[in-house]
Amino acid sequence: MMHIPTWRRVMIWLVCLAGLVFAAPNLFYERVETANDARALIESGRSDAEIEAQAALWPEWLPSGLVNLGLDLRGGAHLLAEVQVEEVYAARMDGLWPELRDTLAAERDTLGFVTREEGDPSELRVRISNADQIDRALELARGLARPVTSLTGAGATDIDVRAQGAELVVTLSEAERLATDDRTVRQALEIVRRRIDEVGTREPTIQRQGEDRILIEVPGVGSAEEVKDIIGTTAQLTFQPVVSRTGDAEEAPGPNNEILPSLDEQGVYYILERAPVVTGEELVDAQPAFDQNGRPAVNFRFNPSGARAFGDYTAENIGSPFAIVLDQEVISAPVIQSHIPGGSGIITGNFTVEESTQLAVLLRAGALPAGLTFLEERTIGPELGADSIEAGKLAAMVGAGLVIALMIASYGIFGVFATVALTFNMVLIFAALSMLGATLTLPGIAGIVLTVGMAVDANVLVYERIREELKTARGPARAIDLGYEKALSAILDGNVTTLITAAILFMVGSGPVRGFAVTLGLGILTSVFTAIFVTRLLIVMWFERRRPKTIEV
Repeated sequence: MMHIPTWRRVMIWLVCLAGLVFAAPNLFYERVETANDARALIESGRSDAEIEAQAALWPEWLPSGLVNLGLDLRGGAHLLAEVQVEEVYAARMDGLWPELRDTLAAERDTLGFVTREEGDPSELRVRISNADQIDRALELARGLARPVTSLTGAGATDIDVRAQGAELVVTLSEAERLATDDRTVRQALEIVRRRIDEVGTREPTIQRQGEDRILIEVPGVGSAEEVKDIIGTTAQLTFQPVVSRTGDAEEAPGPNNEILPSLDEQGVYYILERAPVVTGEELVDAQPAFDQNGRPAVNFRFNPSGARAFGDYTAENIGSPFAIVLDQEVISAPVIQSHIPGGSGIITGNFTVEESTQLAVLLRAGALPAGLTFLEERTIGPELGADSIEAGKLAAMVGAGLVIALMIASYGIFGVFATVALTFNMVLIFAALSMLGATLTLPGIAGIVLTVGMAVDANVLVYERIREELKTARGPARAIDLGYEKALSAILDGNVTTLITAAILFMVGSGPVRGFAVTLGLGILTSVFTAIFVTRLLIVMWFERRRPKTIEV
């Protein structure tokens, strides 16, 4: 084992060199961050001399990944919002009323006059003048029920219909309420994410908590009120005629047209008529479904005014594509297969189930589906984050200094090798975090500080084993061989158990706990690499050069 093949030596040094290259941007954090933000603006089409100068602060050919600083290190806003899912029930009943009215009105000779009665907003009450025909009205109303599009609601329908005297009472079924609540929160989550991402904030945390709450953490903003203003803006959804499709972003669209990029197809642009056929304000609902061939698709429905406009347009433009545009990006451009009367239609394509679900969410993302009540909001100043960073630096330097001093005092030149490996260990951790675009929080710093102490554990095991083998082995070379060979199983056992703990923390934890788990897990992997490969390579290179008859460990 004292002989290490040349190819393996080259690979070890290449890994260490790559770590230095990818970790280096963090030494010039503000400059690289400014350049990255400027390039993002240029890619989005916004550019001027100042932005181009900022983009030139860091060469494009160099890695530009950074370890993003979390809310507790950078400052920013923390909000916990509750989605008022009950508001959607009333909207669904309002959307169902025109369809139910037209269905019952088609048999007016039998049922008589049809009127909507006042009542609970979450239910639809409809009175017919011929009370003795309530059973027929009940049959017609139940014919409007659709299957619930969720795994938990398989086999159930979306509405419950019952009779009370001469009135029909329509409500959402329990299965549909659960599915609607889930869709509403997912839709609100998607809208909040899109609106905050549009502002260009770095690495926001936007995630669902519980059944109807959304956690929003945005580093780098001045106040929680600023984030609330961003969330409150209205996204723009339109359905526009397609003139042509092109790969040239600079092509002149014409006086009454505009050119917009595709959301999913890189380098593809659509020339569209500026005047929309209908807008998102007229969209009542969009749900994932399956077409007649069993392929994933999306069902959508407009209100009466939107239905008329859309029906007239589709009747006149069969075989032509139309674009669904959200926030100035084309999210889909299906071809009109037939006249679509009644305001309901289906979008088909090469979708997976996940993609059709996502498209349905995007179609409904023109406005928040329900109100948000902010249960908790905090503004964290950057000064607190700066203090945390300084405290973390101090803790890391003191910890590393004590570890280095102890290792050199205990193991001499071998302790120096362990110190060099420890340095590469830190470099590799930051390189990995930068490549992953991970967010570093205060618990993450704690994980790194803990890694500093744990990183030399493997070296201690090896060196102590070498000491034991020097008493019996034939010469130092054999002692070093046996030291690494016999300590390997203990090193792997100790680190694998800690790695399992880090994985469990990552899977069941959230927020800061995950940040601690990520840095701890990466630290374990890099410390094993540096202890088994880097330290051993340094010892072998030293031994080959000095050829000592005895060694002091």
